[in-house]
Amino acid sequence: ASPAADGVPPLLALDAEIELVSSTDARRIPLAEFLVGNRKTLRRADEILAAVWVPRKIQDASSVFLKLGARRYLVISISMVAAMLQSDGSGHVAEARIAVGSCSATAQRLRKLEANLKGRALTGIASIASAEHLSSLSPIDDVRATAAYRCDASLTLVRRALKACA
Repeated sequence: ASPAADGVPPLLALDAEIELVSSTDARRIPLAEFLVGNRKTLRRADEILAAVWVPRKIQDASSVFLKLGARRYLVISISMVAAMLQSDGSGHVAEARIAVGSCSATAQRLRKLEANLKGRALTGIASIASAEHLSSLSPIDDVRATAAYRCDASLTLVRRALKACA
């Protein structure tokens, strides 16, 4: 449940679910609901995380994961983006999923941007992303980057990810 956990944005983009098991029962929770804060989850003390389920909701989609860090190895991300675009077959977006990590207490999907991308032509799609689409993020200042830099870098990564998927 680290805000900088590299695996979380791709799993959010895939609508992953978490399976929690105790001695008395099992339950499944969407990953987006399971992560509730910095290093905080909905796991109860008597449960273990038994599985991560990734549903096959989208077929034949393009996807990318981009990460910005300050060093080459053992990098704690300044920002990271996972994106997935599915074409409708005629050069337009049928489905879009974009998740950003390291810029809030938990990684999160950019639902407004996803909605704005649906039906749009894939050509030039990166220019649709704006700072307003990232307004739900709440980055912090720390030793790796300022909040302002994280916002700017995240927008750049989102645009690069959309371009790569298109």
